[in-house]
Amino acid sequence: MSCTFLRCLVLLIALWPVLGLGQEPVFEDTMAERTRACSHCHGKQGRAGPDGYYPRLAGKPAAYLYNQLLNFREGRRHYSLMTGLLEPLTDAYLMEMAQYFAGLNLPYPPPTPVAATTPAQLARGKSLVTQGDPQKKIPACINCHGDRLTGALPHVPGLLGLPRDYLNAQLGGWQAGQRRAHGPDCMATIAAQLDRADVSAISHWLAAQTVPADSRPQVQGPVNQATGQANARGCGSAPAPAPAPARSNAVASNDAAPSDLLARGAYLARIGNCLGCHTVTGGANYAGGRGIETPFGTVYSSNLTADRDSGIGAWSPNDFWQAMHEGRSKDQRLLYPAFPYPSFTLLSRADSDALFAFLKTVPAVKQANRSHALRWPYRTQTALAAWRVLYFTPGGGVSKSGPVSVASRGADLVNGLGHCGTCHTPRNMLGASRSSLDLQGGMLPMQRWYAPSLLDRQEGGVGDWSLDEVSRWLQTGVSARGVATGPMAQVVLHSTQYLSDDDRLAMATYLRSSQRPSAVPALQQPAFGATNNRPVPGSGSKLAAGYGRPAGAGVYETMCKSCHGDQGQGVPDAYPALAGNRTVTMPNPNNLIQTILWGGYTPATARNPRPFGMPPFVLNLSDRELAALSTYLRSSWGNLSAPVTELEVSQAREKP
Repeated sequence: MSCTFLRCLVLLIALWPVLGLGQEPVFEDTMAERTRACSHCHGKQGRAGPDGYYPRLAGKPAAYLYNQLLNFREGRRHYSLMTGLLEPLTDAYLMEMAQYFAGLNLPYPPPTPVAATTPAQLARGKSLVTQGDPQKKIPACINCHGDRLTGALPHVPGLLGLPRDYLNAQLGGWQAGQRRAHGPDCMATIAAQLDRADVSAISHWLAAQTVPADSRPQVQGPVNQATGQANARGCGSAPAPAPAPARSNAVASNDAAPSDLLARGAYLARIGNCLGCHTVTGGANYAGGRGIETPFGTVYSSNLTADRDSGIGAWSPNDFWQAMHEGRSKDQRLLYPAFPYPSFTLLSRADSDALFAFLKTVPAVKQANRSHALRWPYRTQTALAAWRVLYFTPGGGVSKSGPVSVASRGADLVNGLGHCGTCHTPRNMLGASRSSLDLQGGMLPMQRWYAPSLLDRQEGGVGDWSLDEVSRWLQTGVSARGVATGPMAQVVLHSTQYLSDDDRLAMATYLRSSQRPSAVPALQQPAFGATNNRPVPGSGSKLAAGYGRPAGAGVYETMCKSCHGDQGQGVPDAYPALAGNRTVTMPNPNNLIQTILWGGYTPATARNPRPFGMPPFVLNLSDRELAALSTYLRSSWGNLSAPVTELEVSQAREKP
């Protein structure tokens, strides 16, 4: 062996750690890492996206950023990508994100040259910004946004360093009602006074200004010349979040389920996720009005507050029991099974009374119930009566005497109040659950998400999980075996995280004991997170594009590798492993496609209050690229699942 070879070998060994060969990038648990889903669009460190559509976050007042996050989550601002990301997050976590970006004091780039303007237009813009227009009742922008237009603490943003098109879009959004804020909504009033020429003049002048070296918002707002006092506008601002991360009005229980009537009713409302369906985005709790889309039209949830006219304030316990047990309203009208009374009929009378007692304490909200928008003949009571003859029989309703086994209690929770089968059981063409396939998985109506079988270990079954793993997943949406995403993240956020220890154990016990043989022949998929370096099929395989490297490998390295690793191993409690991940390997690829398209955060729960997120790639990847990436994931690191086609991706992008 030559000396030259030995020298090279020694040198390579010495430099191995320095070069990072064979090593994964060091993972750091920082807010920068936790907000990757934000910086994907808004630029590194929130400096702004390259196209001018996604604005700068860095350095803006924390209270302003917090209010914008709330507005997106609660429907006052409209952008589905943002809403989807923020839905499973708590107020406290949104504030922490806002404070992180607010603390980044970074320099601004020079302004982009503004074309197609005139001196007169710029003069008009400057006048409106610095002096306003008293005749049109338009105040000067500097009155609130500061003399230097860099904003004012605690919640007024700066107006400089923003592209003209972005400014036009925001003012236009105010004028069209697409953008709203907490009352008093001052900007909506001001924007209504601006005509198109005024909007253009303001945006041209602001976009042409250089951001001062000190771009921080003013500590004190501008002084009102008439009073000599600082302006302290509270327009459009929500109060800071309470220290507790919970978003609703019942307290989480982590030991025994409560026995006091009202406390037990509040607990049952949480476990049944009543709030989830009976609260419209941004609306009052339990006031109803949320649209539930079905193949037959839209059903709107009813008002459950204590209002006597539009809510259940005039109902009796018997009226409520009739609705829960028989699917009939107080006036004997048949209820549509979008309200899951086929599951709630298993609830005991004692639990129904406790739930009713709690709902009677919910503050009254006078909000008329909205009429359903169903097609004929589905909107008729005659058609509904025929459906009930075929598919509904009242059952249960009797409190069990004597000791109840853990598995029996779990069955009551899964099949009754938890109404898991509402999503996880396939439905026939008339919308009825196919009882012979109970909990065996099905597509969610009018959505592109698949609710996996809870009985099949290849999908959502937990027969090979430990009780601790199932329990942790129900409580946090995260375990060593997988994470809750999509609609299930909402279920964990609003429901299962609040299960008592006993009920969580009962549900886990029942689910572990309810496994059945898979209807699909089992493939030798790797264990979750276990990689075996199995080579990806190359030339001659359907999984490869042409010869050599699979088509999706380059997409993976660019978009995914930095979080999920070069072997799909992920990072524990941050980024899930993709090797052996059932979302990746299930025969139905819809959830994988939806996750890549829309990204998302795992739910921010009491035991996992600061989750990591995944950015959406719906705007970054073509159907061909996403199909290639999905196919690569389903055939790498030992995964052995069928390819994903461009048609499947195209269909997943569209609303059913």
